Amino acid sequence: MGIIAWVILGLLAGAIAKALMPGDDPGGVFVTIAIGIVGAIAGGFIGEWLGFGGLGTFFELRTWIIAVAGALALLAIVRIATNSGRRHGPLTH
Repeated sequence: MGIIAWVILGLLAGAIAKALMPGDDPGGVFVTIAIGIVGAIAGGFIGEWLGFGGLGTFFELRTWIIAVAGALALLAIVRIATNSGRRHGPLTH
């Protein structure tokens, strides 16, 4: 895939990940794109390592599933890293 396709895939995968995991996140559109791109690449490496195959072409369903899964994992890691030391929720009195 070309760089434009990676950016579009990253933007959409990051947006889907944020829609599936709503909440406060640092950054805006550029952080969403970065989380999506890095998550897609990491998901591709992990998927290939586990034997599922890496990222394929832009229009393959497998590519989108791997990209969104990677973006979800990275988003969770970013949230844990940025919220460490701060607790939110009903059990924090």
